[in-house]
Amino acid sequence: MLDLGKNLDKFSSKFLSRRKVFVMDLFISFVISVVVALLAFLLNEDIVLIRSFDLVWGISALVGSALMFWLFKTNVIIIRHFSFKDTLVFGGASLGKGIVMALILLCYGYIEPIVIMMLLADTLLTVVALCAVRLLMIYVFDSYKAKIRDLERRARVLVYGVNDKAVATATRLRGAKRYDVVGLISNNPQIQDTLIADKIVYYFKNGDDFEQQVNRLSLRGVIFTNEKDVAAEQNNLIRTCSELGVKVLIAPAVDELNPGSAEHFQIRKIRIEDLLGREEIRINLDVIKASFKDKVVLVTGAAGSIGSELCRQLAGFGVRKLVLYDNAETPMHNLRLELEEHFLDLDFVPIIGDVRQPQRLDYAFRTHHPQVVFHAAAYKHVPLMEENPCEAVQVNVAGSRYVADKCIEYGVEKMVMISTDKAVNPTNIMGCTKRLAEIYVQSLGKAIASGQVAGKTQFVTTRFGNVLGSNGSVIPRFRAQIEQGGPVTVTDPEITRYFMTIPEACRLVMEAATLPTENRICVFDMGQPVKIDSLARRMIELAGLVPDRDIEIVYTGLRPGEKLYEEVLSNKENTDATSHDRIRIARVQEYAYAEAVKAADTLGELSREVRIPEMVKLMKTVVPEFISNNSRFEEFDKK
Repeated sequence: MLDLGKNLDKFSSKFLSRRKVFVMDLFISFVISVVVALLAFLLNEDIVLIRSFDLVWGISALVGSALMFWLFKTNVIIIRHFSFKDTLVFGGASLGKGIVMALILLCYGYIEPIVIMMLLADTLLTVVALCAVRLLMIYVFDSYKAKIRDLERRARVLVYGVNDKAVATATRLRGAKRYDVVGLISNNPQIQDTLIADKIVYYFKNGDDFEQQVNRLSLRGVIFTNEKDVAAEQNNLIRTCSELGVKVLIAPAVDELNPGSAEHFQIRKIRIEDLLGREEIRINLDVIKASFKDKVVLVTGAAGSIGSELCRQLAGFGVRKLVLYDNAETPMHNLRLELEEHFLDLDFVPIIGDVRQPQRLDYAFRTHHPQVVFHAAAYKHVPLMEENPCEAVQVNVAGSRYVADKCIEYGVEKMVMISTDKAVNPTNIMGCTKRLAEIYVQSLGKAIASGQVAGKTQFVTTRFGNVLGSNGSVIPRFRAQIEQGGPVTVTDPEITRYFMTIPEACRLVMEAATLPTENRICVFDMGQPVKIDSLARRMIELAGLVPDRDIEIVYTGLRPGEKLYEEVLSNKENTDATSHDRIRIARVQEYAYAEAVKAADTLGELSREVRIPEMVKLMKTVVPEFISNNSRFEEFDKK
């Protein structure tokens, strides 16, 4: 692609050679002398009709010009830095030229009044011409520079598609300062070169055809208007754009825009999340709003990736009060500023607290009396929890138990616990602790339903896989490694994971909370697994770089407790259907409440005393499907 900015910088850094400037000035000066002679001829001056005079006039003009330009060093003056002071130099050189010409003409006896008038005219016009040419060159250069800088500010782009959204986007960008829409892209060759909304429609047969148009149009980007087109073109047009260094952008849906100028049109670069995303999930928004409207809602882990998105969505559902509970001070502060800025009428209370502290939890419940609790607080990083198993038990098991018990004590209507796909046939400490939390919460809910425990709280557990862009996840890490120039580290070339966007996961969590799924474990349809190696390579390409050439990919080996392939959460063999096509009910072993309490008590005691071997052995006893992988705890598995 023609990079106009770089070409301008390259052009700006170069100067015309002194030899070229000297020849240019000599030519200009000689042309002026010829013009003066022609004017004299038009005035019917007889002397110009003498051939020997014309020859001496021309030779003397060349000799005088060359001599004076050399003496006054006019070719040393940088044209683009020409100033009024330099006109004096050209004036002196032109006057010197006239004097030399006069002396030569005098030697040949050609001095008479008309010749003196011609010499004066020649001197004056030479000064004017030399200065005018330089001023013209400066004007042309500045105009070219301004045009290129304008092109730099207004990137020439194509809008993908000819549907209503694409046309509306192209129309909206008319007159925008950042983008200059030069046409639309269509997959239909029959409408190629037609005009839609005054924009040419382009059709590209292949990558080579597209590359030719990129160079011809000085194209800087392609704007998509919906995620479906992005997904459809990720292995075609988007890959070609990445190879050519053409930016791939996405515009918000037209109905999301506020009225106003195109400057508020928040077009952004396409991220890997856009390529991995699926069609928008259908949710019953009216039912969800009705379920949370005018209620006090508490979110634990409120400042985390999932918790903060839950807070953003709940803030728009008309809740009476939103209680934010988290022990991370800076993320909580940032979330507070965001909510204050975007939700002016929201009544929310940030509480710094830890789910491992029953007294602090009691304060939050006693003071605000939440009606709905979303429990998102957890330790989630597999290798770190493999190295710190007692903390994993304290937060994920004991902390979940404390939250659930407070829900019973203070009459909470519903508690929704966020679990993980790693709780299915766990191979690591983190996954097992989340499964233990599921066991406690589900058994407590069933004990309430059967009358064994007094209370009214309904418990819902939700399981899903990795969320795109969550704190500490693979995508932000890859992005940072690419920005630093690599290498990008992948544990294994064959490792795969299921991904879901954070907003998508939170919508499903709230949808699950409105379904008749009490005391059950809801699992989400995660779509198709993604190969992490392919993910890394696509992110490098989206950055305009070439994998293994510009950015190296290094394989580091599986980390402790890590699986090569995650479990499939929702299939007909291990789940039952619900009224929502993306949410199913997991078929899991159920535990008696007394058994769950006993296990939680003992594990809590062992974790506080940091008796790791006894604690891990008990975890494997309570959850027999917990088989460690690539871990120091494999020695405790039954052979």
